[in-house]
Amino acid sequence: MSHLVRRPTTARPARPTEPAAAAAALRRAVWEGGELVLTGEGLLLDAPGERPGQTRIVLELHPTDRSRRPLRLRTVPHYLPEATDDSAQTRHSLDWTGFTARLDPVLLHAPALRPVPGWRVEAVVGSGPRRARAPLAGHWCGSGEYPPAGWTGPALQLVPTVEDGALNLTVRPARARVDSCRSRPDGFELRGTATGTSGALVLRHRDTGAVVQSLVHWQGHEFTAFAGTLPRLAEGHWEPSLTLPDGDAPLVLRHPPTGSCQLPMPAGQVLYAKQLADDRLQFCVQPGEPLIDRITPADGGFDLAGEFPGRPDAPLELVLRHCGDGRERRTAVHPADGDRFTVRLPLTPDGPDGVPRPLGKGIWEALLSPVGPGRHPGHPLRLHPAVLPLLPAPGRAGDKSFLLQRRWHDTLIVDSLPVLAALERSALSQHRLRTGSYPAARRRPLRDAVLYDVFGGRGYACNPRAVHAELARRKLPLEHLWVIDDGQEQPPGPVRTVRQWSPEWYEALATCRYLVGNTHFPDFLHRRDGQVVVQLWHGTPLKRIGHRMPENRTTADGYLERLDREVRQWSLLLSPSPFATPELVASFGHRGEVLEGGYPRNDRLVRPDPDEVAAVRRRLRVPPDRRVVLYAPTWRDDRRGPGDRFEVDLQLDLAAARAALGHDHVLLLRPHVHCGGALPNDDFVRDVADYPDVQDLLLIADVLVTDYSSVMFDFAVTGRPMLFFTYDLEHYRDRLRGFTFDFEAQAPGPLLTGSDQVVAALRDLDPARYRESYRAFRERFCPLDDGAAAVRLVDRMLALGAAG
Repeated sequence: MSHLVRRPTTARPARPTEPAAAAAALRRAVWEGGELVLTGEGLLLDAPGERPGQTRIVLELHPTDRSRRPLRLRTVPHYLPEATDDSAQTRHSLDWTGFTARLDPVLLHAPALRPVPGWRVEAVVGSGPRRARAPLAGHWCGSGEYPPAGWTGPALQLVPTVEDGALNLTVRPARARVDSCRSRPDGFELRGTATGTSGALVLRHRDTGAVVQSLVHWQGHEFTAFAGTLPRLAEGHWEPSLTLPDGDAPLVLRHPPTGSCQLPMPAGQVLYAKQLADDRLQFCVQPGEPLIDRITPADGGFDLAGEFPGRPDAPLELVLRHCGDGRERRTAVHPADGDRFTVRLPLTPDGPDGVPRPLGKGIWEALLSPVGPGRHPGHPLRLHPAVLPLLPAPGRAGDKSFLLQRRWHDTLIVDSLPVLAALERSALSQHRLRTGSYPAARRRPLRDAVLYDVFGGRGYACNPRAVHAELARRKLPLEHLWVIDDGQEQPPGPVRTVRQWSPEWYEALATCRYLVGNTHFPDFLHRRDGQVVVQLWHGTPLKRIGHRMPENRTTADGYLERLDREVRQWSLLLSPSPFATPELVASFGHRGEVLEGGYPRNDRLVRPDPDEVAAVRRRLRVPPDRRVVLYAPTWRDDRRGPGDRFEVDLQLDLAAARAALGHDHVLLLRPHVHCGGALPNDDFVRDVADYPDVQDLLLIADVLVTDYSSVMFDFAVTGRPMLFFTYDLEHYRDRLRGFTFDFEAQAPGPLLTGSDQVVAALRDLDPARYRESYRAFRERFCPLDDGAAAVRLVDRMLALGAAG
């Protein structure tokens, strides 16, 4: 039953309250039992909402013509921890600022009410003596963005729309109702009921005003009409209506179209019968697009089926493209009868190493794209109106939750939710964990455990991986915990994963005897007596870092101040070489102990295991007769890319490289982890941006192409040839970052400025020309990489732990 009440005309005026800002949003709108159910949130700024009823919300329906007082719609509290998370504030819990309201549309056009053209919905939000109002805005996706229309009688609709930042409701007579829209080989047959008994079918072009008419067969108020593919209609949107005696009547669909929604026309076009968000029928003349009309939950994802008339002759693949950083995941599409296709939308697609991993957190758009070299923008997956009520559809894989969702009414997306629940990840919860839980845990005894962290939970890789392997080899009575940010990795052996920013992560930082990381530790970390914090870092510095970076790169966001606080917590800083020691000390301002011992991650490169090399090549599907070229450029601080990443600018002519090298080479593309964007992936070029550990790639690479990446120092251990693609050398050296030594004079390979030079050098490698410079480079930068670096580091780490 609807909780709609009228404001009493005899009510005393409300006591004035102090001005207060409010916000309200509609998250979901669905029809249940003939009522429109609205779920959303409403909050007062600086007011708590941590228990039911603390925040009071009433929806007001204001007539758009101001002809009468607003109607009021009571709400019931709804638990919504996402409201606290979305607020990004640390003062109050807003977990109970959610609401649910039910609207019986009959009450909007009851005989006692004078008809009005529409209603604008606002929320009146109260907390204690304070009260404020705000428009009920739409959510960013799903039915909160495009709420569904509903039928309140045989010829009457309630149409909710989000316009001008607020939910609007319109009660609209349907003077021409289409009960059946069914495809035939040459067009669409329309059957329905109208208020008149005669008239023609008119298609009017939205942009030009051109009109095409066809006859309608009438039996009383019932009609049968036909919209055909011939005569040919111009490209664009055509609005259908009936020319009734009392004026044109738009056609409104009572049920979704049946059969194919897209019929072939000349010149590769289709005639598309489309049901709009307000149920009006529209015909579109356009290129065919993939239209999903069946969604079935399946193991590890969703099975999708649909139609795609005029699809490309080349095989198709489903492309999931991250809307933040642009990375892609691809899976094969299976053609079916006629223009139909099926595809499994995977929630855990295979990574570049062949291991299934869940889609990373964020929004992924879904597209169909032809398979093959070159980039195609892809065709977004549209949703048939019959499947819209199935969304949002939940899915789960391991610790990860997903929602199959929609944007812009009918475009399919995948929302990969963070591993942390909203109750854990909100700024308020994080503040409480940092200021309450972490200090409390520091008072508990230390445990004999090691907490490993690679790039803030990125995975199982780098120097911490080698330290873990050495500790595991010694079979010491230590508990091993590995920080994982997004459920992407499961380290081998008896290792417990710890979700970054979770309560157990804060507890582990406070109680583990050993903290081992290769990047920055959290700025609130306070090393305890007896605790050993080991900073392994992740590369020999060629480009300047920390305090040695250009001033404009480090002072903007307080980076150096945070760095100085962090460095004081380190027990030990690992240096890979005598060259690196003074550079790292000066860059970090470190005044504690430094172990000059080589990099543990390079032990595998010093004494490569042939079985391991073969296994990595198999995982990357590299044929045994192919030479492996690893292209690993670093990032450019002045090239902001998608999301919080930097732009990938390969500068390499891949078509020319494929023509010259494709028959006996494989090119692995590995940009810096700070970079985003889609990369090509085919038989010649492999996208290994998300391969878990770059050391695996160095293990199998026959030649390295890089620019100024510190990966050169690791690869030098192998003695294999290196090429340096330094197309922006002067800019990078003199204005962007600067170098720690004379790179041009000491590079162990040619400095190449053009893509054609790189391709030619790969075709005709000449390692002998740089033999002496290579030897000098290894002697200066890699003298301690002898295969025992992990042993030295673990010995010193354990000694510090025993002394504490």
